[in-house]
Amino acid sequence: MEAPRPPLPPFDEQTAAQKVRMAEDAWNTRDPQRVALAYTPDSVWRNRAEFFAGREAIVQFLTRKWSKELEYRLIKELWAFHGNRIAVRFAYEWHDDSGHWFRSYGNENWEFDEKGYMRRRIASINDLPIHEKDRKYHWALGRRPDDHPGLSALGL
Repeated sequence: MEAPRPPLPPFDEQTAAQKVRMAEDAWNTRDPQRVALAYTPDSVWRNRAEFFAGREAIVQFLTRKWSKELEYRLIKELWAFHGNRIAVRFAYEWHDDSGHWFRSYGNENWEFDEKGYMRRRIASINDLPIHEKDRKYHWALGRRPDDHPGLSALGL
């Protein structure tokens, strides 16, 4: 039996924003095993045009993702919440193995179980090629510093 993963639903604005920042921080580690622990063992995902379920599939997906999306840096922002659901918008910057930079924009819909694990994640994402000089995320790899602007402050 897995321990609760606070904050727990039903969410208010503060706890929903906290859950979003926790997810951002985890994804910025680029550690598939760590990230997968936030999801139910049978979590159902749609990521772009891929559909899969379960933690092992999540680990495989994230391992593949971060072997392609190099120097990945992500910012998430709360969009809406109700009960056990949270909607976020996000943007992340990365480059491929040829050094071409991209900013990927998207929206996610999340649904949590009563213990605070995400049981459903639906993500729609678009990639925009950018020049390296147009990057907006310059912090050292890992957690976004607290004083770094979020999406709205960056005009994204």
